[in-house]
Amino acid sequence: MKKNMGSADRIIRLVIAAVLAFLYFNGTLTGAFGIVALVVAAIFTLTSVVSSCPIYSLLGMSTCPVEKRGV
Repeated sequence: MKKNMGSADRIIRLVIAAVLAFLYFNGTLTGAFGIVALVVAAIFTLTSVVSSCPIYSLLGMSTCPVEKRGV
């Protein structure tokens, strides 16, 4: 898979995932909303680890910095 996420994007997703997981396991988010939040946290964590977001690929977006080629 081609990387399309930059460092800032990955860090933001991991922070959001951590907050959602904390709120779920703390008991603040319960029921269906809590399960959805936990699934979103898992997806954010997975996409951050692999540095690739399928939605970015579909939209042709990338937050990954362009590597400089030899000039």
